[in-house]
Amino acid sequence: MHKVSVIGAGVSGQGLAVLAHNLGYEVFVSEKKSITPEAKSLFTQNNIAFEEGHSPKVFECNEILISSGIPPQSEILIEAEKRGVKLTGELDFVIPHIRAKNLICVTGSNGKSTVTSLTGHILTRAGLKSGTGGNLGTASAVFTQEDFDAVTLELSSFQLARATQNLRANVGIITNLAPDHIDWHGSYESYVEAKSRVISLRDPNGWGIIQDRDYDVLRPSGKIITLSWEAKSGHDTAGHIFMDKDRATLTINGESSCLFTYTDTTLIGSHNLENVAMSLCAAKLIGVDIAGRAKTLIDGFKPLPHRCENAGTVDGVQYIDDSKGTNVAATITAMKCIPGRKVIILGGQGKGEDYSPLAEAVKSECDYAVLIGEEAGKIKSALENAGYVNFRMAATMEEAVKISRSLASPGMVVLLSPACTSWDMYKSYKARGEHFCKIVREMPN
Repeated sequence: MHKVSVIGAGVSGQGLAVLAHNLGYEVFVSEKKSITPEAKSLFTQNNIAFEEGHSPKVFECNEILISSGIPPQSEILIEAEKRGVKLTGELDFVIPHIRAKNLICVTGSNGKSTVTSLTGHILTRAGLKSGTGGNLGTASAVFTQEDFDAVTLELSSFQLARATQNLRANVGIITNLAPDHIDWHGSYESYVEAKSRVISLRDPNGWGIIQDRDYDVLRPSGKIITLSWEAKSGHDTAGHIFMDKDRATLTINGESSCLFTYTDTTLIGSHNLENVAMSLCAAKLIGVDIAGRAKTLIDGFKPLPHRCENAGTVDGVQYIDDSKGTNVAATITAMKCIPGRKVIILGGQGKGEDYSPLAEAVKSECDYAVLIGEEAGKIKSALENAGYVNFRMAATMEEAVKISRSLASPGMVVLLSPACTSWDMYKSYKARGEHFCKIVREMPN
């Protein structure tokens, strides 16, 4: 019997283990840390052996399956390579077994969760049996258990870094590119190479949707649609999405049609208008009739938590929760896309990024900055180097919000968009965002 070991017992690892078991393999799961009671129950129900803490037993197999998020420099993977054990990434193992007539794969530095969720929402509203998951929260392996009209997967650079086989996506989307996870990939070039696989490994007859500004970095082939706020693409492509003053227009092979008008959505920020355009375009490319239906198809979609979400208004000041802004590019986008004078809360645990571009954006977009977390000192230095002195230091989120409130006047925005991860102070960006929103809700008017 073919024996496989699964590294990691999170959502991705659980999906891999159950799929391998259903395919008739003997499965062993090895998790470096503790395994949740729910995961243990799942493994026990399926007669899947597991361990907490890696042991040599993990190498007693024909193949090791790597769940998402396991870094390439992980000791267990290095040892497996030394022993000559076959290593297979999550996507290479799962994708061939996904049961969907149409597959849409989404990645990008920012906006990929929104585009994935919104695309799935649109397809469901259009009457398709639609599945949505991947890095978003539902393991991609779940979609191997029944038939779907369409499945939309969010794919991280971690997952894509190990993808070598055809993803067979009908539509591959790269929402945008900016430095992120350099500490994991080792370089920006390696990060981009991983992201580009959504396009390079798509179905040979499939479409790719990218930002026009990313074309020269990606150098894509085949049927490509670019997006920009210019009437024409700067490149020779099969199609272009023009983000006009009040609507998004798609042109394919010389024929133009309106994707949607901006009044069709309540999502905050011009970056979200781009997300809506890419989602509707993907739906159209797999055969959904969206003509005149955009508002109906979008209706009911709520902004994902902690992504430019309105946390409330106190004393005429709007508080926006963008705790998901965990890299410099995401925070710069939030600052530039949200109108009005702003106080921004920055800081957390860093990813090895350069804060110089962040400092220039703060200087341009924000009246004040409040700094928290491990990276507060580094961000402070970057701001000072940019000639920006309107910053305050805070030890806690409560203090940061209190200071922000004292600095903001009616009509302004207090924006939590940290440009850093949350792991120095919180277990997740969600916990950070929820704490921020709780503080805002409890502020007396």
